[in-house]
Amino acid sequence: MLPSISICIPAFKRKDYIKRLLDSVAIQTYKNFEVILTDDSPDDSIELLCNSYRKNFELHYFRNSQNLNTPENWNEAVRKSNFSWIKIMHDDDWFSNKESLQQFAETISHHPGINFFFSAYTNIYEGSNYKQNKFLSPIWSFILHGNIETLISRNVIGPPSVVLYRKNDIEYDKAMKYVVDIDFYSRYCMSDSWHYINQPLINVGINEAQVTKYTFGVADVQLRESLLMLEKKSPVIFLNTIIYDGWWRLIRNFNIKNAANIISIGYLKELPLVLKKMIYFQSFFSTYFLRLGIISKILMSVSYVIFRLSGLKRK
Repeated sequence: MLPSISICIPAFKRKDYIKRLLDSVAIQTYKNFEVILTDDSPDDSIELLCNSYRKNFELHYFRNSQNLNTPENWNEAVRKSNFSWIKIMHDDDWFSNKESLQQFAETISHHPGINFFFSAYTNIYEGSNYKQNKFLSPIWSFILHGNIETLISRNVIGPPSVVLYRKNDIEYDKAMKYVVDIDFYSRYCMSDSWHYINQPLINVGINEAQVTKYTFGVADVQLRESLLMLEKKSPVIFLNTIIYDGWWRLIRNFNIKNAANIISIGYLKELPLVLKKMIYFQSFFSTYFLRLGIISKILMSVSYVIFRLSGLKRK
């Protein structure tokens, strides 16, 4: 039996983007779906646009009484959904072809024991219209199957628009913006397996207004949220060299030379001992030296060996 799918669209202005997305929804050959659109916009422009699509498919529009912002508006759309399968679509993303939803649905029916699916996708850069297909490499597929927590090091799944999952109680953390998707994926997939569709089913619009664009490299966002995500994890994750290397690069890139640097951006709780040791080790080297490719890898490896030999403790 093919699944019933809720396409959840969190909106805030950007009428032209919403129209492009709804146009791609309207041509889908798979019809067992509803659209839930929750709107943070200050006017009725998105609502009026939605009214023109009601004849094409089942669409439920909700104006938020107050701005929920990212990602709480995503959560609100999911809460309003009536079906068991959730397909979040950001307003600047759209289905790549008319068979996209059909392929998601058929994949679900072929893998009845799996609750989390994601596909390859195509980045389309606004302005130049440059297209870049993004596939999950066999190496990263193997790594993720071994430990989903490695997403902390690199988001190889992609943005929420490429994901389809069974609805449950897990929500996107409203305290986050930059790592919110990685945090959600790792928490959702801790108890569930996942399946990758090796076809680009979603077009992802790349533009300068995206949260990940203007928050990249901002310590008060990227580093703070990464530490917030780390609070939810066991320190044993650092036994994984990929995760250890991911944090090595994060500490290096933000030039953290002592714990006070982290406290200064608002992270006031006790750091895991492994991070304290990592910061202390890096403090002996200049940031320039730490950024020298193979040198950084060698130093990271030495630091990791010292960490393993010293034993695993939280504080």
